[in-house]
Amino acid sequence: MVTGVNDEGRSVVSSDGPASPWTRRPTGTLVMELWREDELPISVNSESTLENEVVLAPPATGVVVRTTVFPPDSSISAEAAAAYAAAMADIYGPGNAEGGAVPGMHTTETIDVMTVIDGEIWAVMEEGETVLRAGDTMVQRGTRHAWQNRSDRPTTVVTTMMPAHRND
Repeated sequence: MVTGVNDEGRSVVSSDGPASPWTRRPTGTLVMELWREDELPISVNSESTLENEVVLAPPATGVVVRTTVFPPDSSISAEAAAAYAAAMADIYGPGNAEGGAVPGMHTTETIDVMTVIDGEIWAVMEEGETVLRAGDTMVQRGTRHAWQNRSDRPTTVVTTMMPAHRND
């Protein structure tokens, strides 16, 4: 659902149709983009720049909001994990395909605000890890990390991703 302003300048629901389709990653993770803008700041009159398919990397100067459903790790085959690592290397650059001792370990050039809607997921860092459950929110600030669903059921999260830069 998207709000807008009608011809009389009054607030209305301007779009209440189906959301964009789900995209399945090699690991079985489902991703649906809800809103994408190519540039910040955003005009309140702007229309989303969503595509028919999820573009994994967020816009370089914009923002993306997406829902993701992570399947239990126990349901992911070694072949699917390898395919996902290869896809991430193309998107996030060299050094992410290996992942180290933790599959899926990667770094992004984004600040991500992630809220767990249902289930639980482990945020694994290079040093330490924490479990996030329904209602928990994490601000992921471009650090090397991986997501693990160690439970026996899917976990649903909503994430807003914004571009970031490093002060090296």
